Amino acid sequence: MEYQNPQPVVPSRPAASPVTSPGPGRTVISETAVAKVAGIAARSVPGVYSLGSGPSRALGAIRDAVGSSDHAAGVHAEVGETQVAVDITLVASYGTPLHSLANDVRAAVYRAVEELVGLQVIEVNVEITDVYVPPPVKPAAPAAVDREALL
Repeated sequence: MEYQNPQPVVPSRPAASPVTSPGPGRTVISETAVAKVAGIAARSVPGVYSLGSGPSRALGAIRDAVGSSDHAAGVHAEVGETQVAVDITLVASYGTPLHSLANDVRAAVYRAVEELVGLQVIEVNVEITDVYVPPPVKPAAPAAVDREALL
């Protein structure tokens, strides 16, 4: 469902200048727009390796290879008239406390959606599906001996 604001939008301006109503109209904010805002907020939290489940991350890697990105991958938003609920699926970086990470992601999403979208966030559900462990660092190969240096 998409949020539709039947009230006219009144831009905030300094008190010194008179505010005139721009006229009647409505504002529609789609679930995709809310999901992108939430996805960008979640990715900004340290310890989030990526968003989405295994198959969506594989599709995202292909998308990244061709120079495109989906900021809403791993995010689902349900938009009501004045409220929104967000579900986020993510992969954590190894070494990050998972409960703290979930709380930080939740706080970032609440803040971003309420400030940028203007809807009340009623819940943010965070599902951590995996932990990314970086591959071991391989030691540098010994330098090849230059044959001319030996002569």
